Amino acid sequence: MDVSQITAIVTGGCSGLGHATAITLREAGAKVALFDLNDETGAQRVSELGSDHTRFYKVDVRDENQVQAAIDSVKSEFGDIHVCINCAGIAPAKRTLDKEGNAAPLQDFQKTVDINLIGTFNVARLAASAMSKQDAVNDDAERGLIINTASIAGYEGQIGQTAYAASKGGIISLTLPMARDLSPLGIRVNTIAPGVMGTPLLLAMPDKVQDALASNVPYPKRLGYPKEFASLVMHMISNTYMNGETVRLDGSLRMPPK
Repeated sequence: MDVSQITAIVTGGCSGLGHATAITLREAGAKVALFDLNDETGAQRVSELGSDHTRFYKVDVRDENQVQAAIDSVKSEFGDIHVCINCAGIAPAKRTLDKEGNAAPLQDFQKTVDINLIGTFNVARLAASAMSKQDAVNDDAERGLIINTASIAGYEGQIGQTAYAASKGGIISLTLPMARDLSPLGIRVNTIAPGVMGTPLLLAMPDKVQDALASNVPYPKRLGYPKEFASLVMHMISNTYMNGETVRLDGSLRMPPK
């Protein structure tokens, strides 16, 4: 795909990895639709990225009606949707049993899975439906690309990460079957599984916590940059032969138990 000619949806696009991705897409000339929850931050991002080619939609990724309405609005504003990048998610930590032997609240586990896994699938399926009705954009008869965000916790969840690891492992597991489902329509599906990334949430932690996380990374011995995530997104957009893949982005980190 020619990035300068595409329209991309980015969920969680107002912060962290989604924000970095939106910046990179706009710098390359793409039109960008930000799906997020905070109206004030959304307006700020549109102003920063350029209101001519950026839109913000207040969307709960779990809500079918909200997602569909936003997709319809994107198509009305910008035309065909070529790329959907799912970055929205939460990362709570809670052990299965606390120190007193009390079970973790079921609603906490359910909320994490609902946002991270079901929300990702909800947006992906509705975006794919829109893409399937569009004309192909290149000689490979490509109509669209979906990029989901997992985590290396989906492979090596740490203590307290049962909900997060389960949700991200689910995203990893749906990558290949979704790609197989959509391949006949010319729609690719890939997933990125980041390691410890220097998002604003993590950078707000004490320096000793950041240093401890970075020390476990074999090379380069630092936190990942959000722009490196965005760079991988750009490669996936340009490389049509990359389909059905989950790519770790972690400096060869394998997470210890804690």
